[in-house]
Amino acid sequence: MHGLIVRSVQSFVTDVYGAAQWQRVAVRADLPTSDVEAMMRYADDVFARTVSAAASVLDKPVDGLLEDLGTYLVSHRSMGRIRRLLRFGGADFVEFIESLDDLVGRAHLAMPDLGLPAIQVRAVGPGLYTVSCAWAAMDLTALLIGALRAMADDYGALAMVDAAPASDGAGVRVTLLSSAFTPGRSFELRRARP
Repeated sequence: MHGLIVRSVQSFVTDVYGAAQWQRVAVRADLPTSDVEAMMRYADDVFARTVSAAASVLDKPVDGLLEDLGTYLVSHRSMGRIRRLLRFGGADFVEFIESLDDLVGRAHLAMPDLGLPAIQVRAVGPGLYTVSCAWAAMDLTALLIGALRAMADDYGALAMVDAAPASDGAGVRVTLLSSAFTPGRSFELRRARP
């Protein structure tokens, strides 16, 4: 597993809960060092072990922690590069959702060895989609829910994003109520100057 994936948990815990809490997580997860090396490869179980340790240390359910991590990855100021990569998916939330099948390919252009899990999108009806992500290391449904809710806000869309019922298969159900509910956050292709 690529270190950037594990490093995202370290960044989340440190930015939101503080360095002391991260130190406790690193010990509980039995990480080789408390500072995750972003460009190093880790065993496949390290991400799940680190998420479980963080949930325990922070006294949160694993799904709650993953949802918060998904929101963080899209909306925190230190994660601007991820937001930019996601915003290249479309001019509005519908285009973004419909382009999620291509996200792994876009990420691969930037980081060929990242190894993100594939995302599948299925249009179920007008404004209704299911999004699933198959990853052997861990169920990422809650992370997807957090990230997709944050992206809906980013685009200014009003959408209900929740776990899909078992009858619809695994994953996330996205129900778009309005694609232009609010103006959304600004986005430009070029990097903003300080």
